[in-house]
Amino acid sequence: MNNLISSKPSTMKLKQTINPILLYFIHFIISLYTILTYIPFYFLSESRQEKSNQIKAKPVNSSPESAYRSVNSLDGLVSVLYPGCDTLDKVFMYAKNKFKDKRLLGTREVLNEEDEVQPNGKIFKKVILGHYNWLSYEDVFVRALNFGSGLHMLGQKPKTNIAIFCETRAEWMIAAQACFMYNFQLVTLYATLGGPAIVHGLNETEVTNIITSKELLQTKLKDIVSLVPRLRHIITVDGKPPTWSEFPKGVIVHTMAAVQALGAKGSLENKPHSKPLPSDIAVIMYTSGSTGIPKGVMISHSNIIAGITGMAKRIPRLGEEDVYIGYLPLAHVLELSAELVCLSHGCRIGYSSPQTLADQSSKIKKGSKGDTSMLKPTLMAAVPEIMDRIYKNVMNKVNEMSSFQRNLFILAYNYKMEQISKGRSTPLCDSFVFRKVRSLLGGNIRLLLCGGAPLSAATQRFMNICFCCPVGQGYGLTESTGAGTITEVWDYNTGRVGAPLVCCEIKLKNWEEGGYFNTDKPHPRGEILIGGQNVTMGYYKNEAKTKADFFEDENGQRWLCTGDIGEFDPDGCLKIIDRKKDLVKLQAGEYVSLGKVEAALKNLPLIDNICAYANSYHSYVIGFVVPNQKELTELARKKGLKGTWEELCNSCEMENEVLKVLSEAAISASLEKFEIPVKIRLSPEPWTPETGLVTDAFKLKRKELKTHYQADIERMYGRK
Repeated sequence: MNNLISSKPSTMKLKQTINPILLYFIHFIISLYTILTYIPFYFLSESRQEKSNQIKAKPVNSSPESAYRSVNSLDGLVSVLYPGCDTLDKVFMYAKNKFKDKRLLGTREVLNEEDEVQPNGKIFKKVILGHYNWLSYEDVFVRALNFGSGLHMLGQKPKTNIAIFCETRAEWMIAAQACFMYNFQLVTLYATLGGPAIVHGLNETEVTNIITSKELLQTKLKDIVSLVPRLRHIITVDGKPPTWSEFPKGVIVHTMAAVQALGAKGSLENKPHSKPLPSDIAVIMYTSGSTGIPKGVMISHSNIIAGITGMAKRIPRLGEEDVYIGYLPLAHVLELSAELVCLSHGCRIGYSSPQTLADQSSKIKKGSKGDTSMLKPTLMAAVPEIMDRIYKNVMNKVNEMSSFQRNLFILAYNYKMEQISKGRSTPLCDSFVFRKVRSLLGGNIRLLLCGGAPLSAATQRFMNICFCCPVGQGYGLTESTGAGTITEVWDYNTGRVGAPLVCCEIKLKNWEEGGYFNTDKPHPRGEILIGGQNVTMGYYKNEAKTKADFFEDENGQRWLCTGDIGEFDPDGCLKIIDRKKDLVKLQAGEYVSLGKVEAALKNLPLIDNICAYANSYHSYVIGFVVPNQKELTELARKKGLKGTWEELCNSCEMENEVLKVLSEAAISASLEKFEIPVKIRLSPEPWTPETGLVTDAFKLKRKELKTHYQADIERMYGRK
């Protein structure tokens, strides 16, 4: 996948256009500066390169089937964050007592909302936001305690399911902590799921109560409430919805504040409530699902605690000085785990959304501040799709600079890339050249955590250079509570996902059909199996799928078969090189990795998104492409092609022009001839979670994409 793209600095350098004599002089000055700064660097600091070369994980024994463990957990896996804190309510109680009056959850005040008419006639809602208002650890604890008590008084029983269908916000975390305290099993559903998927999740888990927002109640839930016969109580986190009369008989709508007030009265009676056990279900997390209907993953208290314990160990100096910006879906295991890591270590969590993240974000009124500018976070999680967008946006702005500015940026970029590859820092470049880019995310980011899908080498290196911080690329699944591996902050190698976390171990299982074996030289390869306390309990009401994906070994340890293909480097770091579902055998017998093809082409400025497709009854690969509007329009102008955006995307001539660009890039990325798409379909509409063609982590939903483009598949494979 991403590691199959060459990650050598020379292949990722930007091209400059400077007079050769002037360039020679500039290089002389740079060399002189490098020599002068290297001398104190050599004596005063340990080289990041030296640390990067250290062994990070080892096999437990000499057998090819042996599991790899972090060098910090060779004698035993770690599963508890703090002594005695074996359930999530105990973890929060520990944090509340330690950080009592410290700020915990922050929400920006909405100062003004207005509708803005766009040139095309569409209306966008724009907001002006104020400062962050904060709740302390004590505030959150009291609100969660009262909310849990109120839910209990509404009839919610311990070890029964309650659903949350809500955007990422402070109330989501308060509701979750309430459920952890009172041992209610929290069913999480993505806010972007379609109606049938929501109905499936609510009915399968037999919930009677659901926590949601006014907007989601009116836009999504209202139309499907009648299809969820067991539903009795709807709790809105942000006040009363304007209409109350459209709900079926027997369904009552409450506000979160009202339920908390009810619970506060009940709490005065000091009735003891049921406490969870480590083995009890904390969350039933419905995956966004890249294939088929979403599955509910049962995650216990001990699973989550083991997962966040492993993650926290990879973030140095984590503590009260850190500020985390929360904007990814809390129904996704990456965001929930990241926020629980922060909550348990005294960090502040400021809430945001993809539409308000930066000054240039779609809902922020021009001239007002986005959330990163106000919050100035030190920690941030992102999926590769978001990082790819930032990368392309910045590079587009670089291309619009004057020749002098552009060449200065490129010189600094290439210089810093060389220094990073040698394990050195570049304080002057950081201060004078990359400060403005860094300010896009507030200017204080010290670690970017990336997960959910493979990150391209070029994007990772771009983030290292322009945002002046390490990128902790992680690997994990909902089924492993998001935990598996994370790269060390001082390891700037690209194309790999790091060593196993201290909470788990990883081994490789032979996959004969794909030709991957754990005896392969020089690197063992095979299907990735994750074992440890973070491996979840299985799928809700789906025993067959649970048996297919999970097993217990002779020692009682639980293992997850991921379906991903990996290989280990000599230092114990893992690379994701393929996926069983992404591998297609062509008519002539060659195997094509669709993920590899997509990774090789996705970072082209002309491409916003791409899905490769192949059919075993045919001898070539085809593709569906979401082109970048600005780049495609410019290409059309150069080729003398005219028309509306839809007409350009539906043009055979335009398809052929884009195909030429793709083919050149594929050859540069060393793809085999049979791997290069022969025909493509340009899509005028972007793929978003709302369209149902990608997950909330922006992973491709191949089954849905195939259905969506079925007519085009038949056209490209010659069947009319």
